[in-house]
Amino acid sequence: MSSTIIKAEGLSKYYRLGAQGSGRFREDWSNWWKGKSIGGDEAHIWALKDVSFEIKEGEVVGFIGRNGAGKSTLLKIISRITQPTKGSVKGRGRIASLLEVGTGFHGDLTGRENIFLNGHILGMTRAEILSQFDAIVEFSGVETFLDTPVKRYSSGMYVRLAFAVAAHLTPEILIVDEVLAVGDAEFQQKCLRKMKEVSRAAGRTVLFVSHNMQALRNLCQRAFFLEKGELVASGDPGLLIAQYLQKESVQYLKQIFKDRDTAPGNDAVRIKRVELLPEFPAGGSVIDIRTALRVELEFWYEPPADTDLIVGIHLFSVAGDCIFDIASPRTTLKRGLARGGCLIPANFLNDGDYYISIVFVNNTTSRLFYFEGCLSFQVADYRENTSWYGKWIGHVRPDFRVSLEHENQGIDG
Repeated sequence: MSSTIIKAEGLSKYYRLGAQGSGRFREDWSNWWKGKSIGGDEAHIWALKDVSFEIKEGEVVGFIGRNGAGKSTLLKIISRITQPTKGSVKGRGRIASLLEVGTGFHGDLTGRENIFLNGHILGMTRAEILSQFDAIVEFSGVETFLDTPVKRYSSGMYVRLAFAVAAHLTPEILIVDEVLAVGDAEFQQKCLRKMKEVSRAAGRTVLFVSHNMQALRNLCQRAFFLEKGELVASGDPGLLIAQYLQKESVQYLKQIFKDRDTAPGNDAVRIKRVELLPEFPAGGSVIDIRTALRVELEFWYEPPADTDLIVGIHLFSVAGDCIFDIASPRTTLKRGLARGGCLIPANFLNDGDYYISIVFVNNTTSRLFYFEGCLSFQVADYRENTSWYGKWIGHVRPDFRVSLEHENQGIDG
């Protein structure tokens, strides 16, 4: 049976939000201990409140919760980057953590030098680092820039090298925050496979935070659900993901961005509008299984060179199951404002909660931008001429029937 490698007891973390205090130590200390604001109303926050748990050696554990739930604060405490205000966390073994772009790197050192720096920080000898050096470089894909100072790296290169170092320098505990979202889709999949490999083959413990629910469900054996700094549940990742998404579920049928410079996207693609337009049946005003749904999008398109563009629309269930992945034909678009969309037909989706993500790909291989979870909606049930009112299984509800007829030499009737 696996032994405990991390044990947290009563972890709490308190932050003052820009307050200066009264200038009198005894008064400020008394106010803090009583949980009062220091220097004005709403001047403090408990990022974590009395969090306790144990993690076994070799476990892959995911942390679920909305932004501000305390996930990153908890990982920083486990990584010994910050200290808890109350409580304690005990662990054994070396910890490698990727909590933000550039963690553990010195910008003025080259990629090669940073590999050795990180290895020495983890307590490895030069011989141990050299034994993994080639594998690190190959995994990261930055061999051309190995002797370039990392301050000149793009964020994607930074993350690729940082993850390669952390995954190959044999830490007993690997901590990965949402930083992997910086990489492209291919590299993200590569990282997920590597985390699965190091946990199963090498018996290392992995702590993983991501808003990619499918990745959490596929990778993790157990999950912790944090809400407003408190640990509200732990257990099966699939069940907790469904619970979390159900709480977060809202109708989010339109996003419009008038300012191109601040709109979601990057230099190649900027989103102007995404919208879900219900086409209600006669007399209808609620999205139900009979409602056709038109997805429309407008975007500013400025590719670095003349390339072919594919726009994909991904529909997911609330639990992260992909219902479909459809795409436009490969097209050469002129620079400027472009639009597109698709129609989800009536009598296709079952009742439930869904969300849509949109992906922009050039030359069929390189992802330009992924607008994740940009639309969400609920489909209500609708039935007529039926005596069955239980839950209809599945994610789709097509309107076609099974034929049935009597045969004289078949079933007696």
